[in-house]
Amino acid sequence: MTATAIMLKPSEKFVETDFIKSLTERALSYLKAGFPINLAGPTGCGKTTFAFHIARKLGRPVALIVGNEEVKSSSLMGGEFGYSRRYVVDRFISSVLKVEESTHKVWLDERLITACKHGFTLIYDEFTRVKPEVNNMLLPIFEERILSLPTAFGESYLRIHPDFRAILTSNPEEYAGVYRIQDALLDRIVTIPMGELDVETEIKITMYRASVMYEEAERVASIVRRIRESNLCEHTPTVRSSIMIAKIMRESGADFQSPMFREICYDVLVSKIGRGRSGDLNPDILLEEILNEEIGDNTWKR
Repeated sequence: MTATAIMLKPSEKFVETDFIKSLTERALSYLKAGFPINLAGPTGCGKTTFAFHIARKLGRPVALIVGNEEVKSSSLMGGEFGYSRRYVVDRFISSVLKVEESTHKVWLDERLITACKHGFTLIYDEFTRVKPEVNNMLLPIFEERILSLPTAFGESYLRIHPDFRAILTSNPEEYAGVYRIQDALLDRIVTIPMGELDVETEIKITMYRASVMYEEAERVASIVRRIRESNLCEHTPTVRSSIMIAKIMRESGADFQSPMFREICYDVLVSKIGRGRSGDLNPDILLEEILNEEIGDNTWKR
């Protein structure tokens, strides 16, 4: 296996509810039919974790690319780096010493070419944060199953290995630093919307990731979901917030009736509530109302 690929092992803490199993079956069926998939959804909905889960199911080594503004064509394919030096010593005539020296750059493959060559699974995380013109090189890979090569290769194109599969993830277009997917690329991939998790999945993810009891995870997840479903938040809290609260609660020894629990909720959630979508929301009041309804009223005030 090359240094640019990894072999994934099963994760003991990955939660497989009926919701996740259904999603997994769909994703695998598209990939096995030869189509790339795009897991599209907001931050915190589990796109990357799910991408690794699907890749494990495929059972092939994984090449990971994380998209950002700085990614260029050479970041995906590779380039010429350093120099290789060659000496030739000619002693054909004993009294004459002839030395020849030549140098040339060395081509190093990057993850995209490695995956295409060897039939690895490509996980291209947040690919819409990369400029569309860079991602154009994916078009012939996904459609004609060939990749045009730079002149340094000595060959004009590379035929894609039959086992090559691609899992992409993307954030909504309204997010900062996200580019719109070009129509030609969108037409070549199957987009799976990954919105809000169902209740049972969110509870079990919180339970296993924070190592708490089901009842505790259920109550914490309920608080976070109520804030999220209010549609008032400036930044919508995700299952990550539930995991944070439950884990800190366990580590600190706080219970639901202690002032410490309310302080934990305040520190984790109020920054996400912010001033609300309208700009005039008091986050303390919204959080206090939800906490009082979920775990009972008390004299706690921030």
